[in-house]
Amino acid sequence: MTLMSRFLVMTALVCAPLFAMAHAQDAKPSAAPSAAAQDKTITVFAAASMKNALDEANAAFAAKAGMKVTASYAASSALAKQLEQGAPADAFISADIDWMDYSAKKKTINEPSRVNLLGNKIVLIAPKDSKLTDVRIGQGFDLAKLAGDGRIATGDVKAVPVGKYAKAALEKLGSWQAAEPKFAMAESVRAALALVSRGEAALGIVYETDAKVDPGVKVIGAFPADSHPAIIYPVAATTAAKPDTAGYLAFLRSAAAKTIFEKYGFTFLIKPTA
Repeated sequence: MTLMSRFLVMTALVCAPLFAMAHAQDAKPSAAPSAAAQDKTITVFAAASMKNALDEANAAFAAKAGMKVTASYAASSALAKQLEQGAPADAFISADIDWMDYSAKKKTINEPSRVNLLGNKIVLIAPKDSKLTDVRIGQGFDLAKLAGDGRIATGDVKAVPVGKYAKAALEKLGSWQAAEPKFAMAESVRAALALVSRGEAALGIVYETDAKVDPGVKVIGAFPADSHPAIIYPVAATTAAKPDTAGYLAFLRSAAAKTIFEKYGFTFLIKPTA
């Protein structure tokens, strides 16, 4: 081996570990922020009807607290089942008491953090160009005749909260038996809303807040409040919630959140915090 060759080999042996150390030092900072960012993310499972209002509330919280909120929207029944199966979430907002009770029974929520946050109403809707208008909904009203040859969309009456509320109201008003064959059961209230908005259903029963955010539908009647159980949205931290979830739930109970929810038509059921 020549003198020059020996010099090149020695140089490589000395520089290689130094290069590796420098590379490792450069790599460390890029990994840390990613873990920190993950720790600063709150994941919330929320009833589909919450989407527009909660998206705005989440953005307001993120701006204030400096952490991201990721929301997963679906029927409360589906979300409660996902929590039971171990899906990762920090908070759960249900569109009825029953599915929050179910989650409490399955020990997937932190019961002391639970609060009944919001209220809502159910309404009868039709496509915006429908000739139907000003329907008086009362004892004995003929929903089946009103639908004619068309379908009536709502959530699955066996599981989805809006469908359960709709069936309860129609049973009390004496309208369910005749109308039942005309129902198109959807996986969530937003799916039912879409059927009416696209003209695939002549009528629909959804929350008042859903009707407000879809220009493709119009409200043609409102169900009496005493025709169905009170519509209540409870919220709670999950048993796997990150510590920062307490701050998120506190924000949802705040005056700032109240303003947002009421803008979308929800009723705020508690005295807001400052």
